[in-house]
Amino acid sequence: MKDGPRNRISPKALSVWRIYGGIETLIALVVAGGIITLTVLFDWPVWISVVAGVAAVILAYIQIKLVPDVRWKRWRYEVREQEIELQRGIFIIKRTLVPMVRVQHVDTVQGPILKKYGLSTITISTAATVHEIPALDTEEADGLRDSISQLARVAEDDV
Repeated sequence: MKDGPRNRISPKALSVWRIYGGIETLIALVVAGGIITLTVLFDWPVWISVVAGVAAVILAYIQIKLVPDVRWKRWRYEVREQEIELQRGIFIIKRTLVPMVRVQHVDTVQGPILKKYGLSTITISTAATVHEIPALDTEEADGLRDSISQLARVAEDDV
């Protein structure tokens, strides 16, 4: 089999994923703070507070630094005349080929954080599932959505 897809998603995805990781970390910090508070109130062993604090710090590093970096390095996509190839994964690399004849519709999605960074996610719907190409520059995503839609129509006409 040949090399994987060539196209990367936007480098601005790193900032977006770090914000998402920060939000998840804040939730973990609230839980850790609750555990520390309970430890003080109920005179639990100190090691429980230490474990909660260390776990929160480790989670912060993983969610804010490590996961976004690895995720961005692994995410690739390529749109060809007959298929769309996606490659993603952090520990297990998953490659998916979506035949154009299976594409039912293509959308772009943009939440508030993606919008702030000028990014959009493309969703490609087939009868079985929905595939995503995350965090593309909005103009690129719109062009790619139109291109996939056109290629899917041509592929459908050929069948």
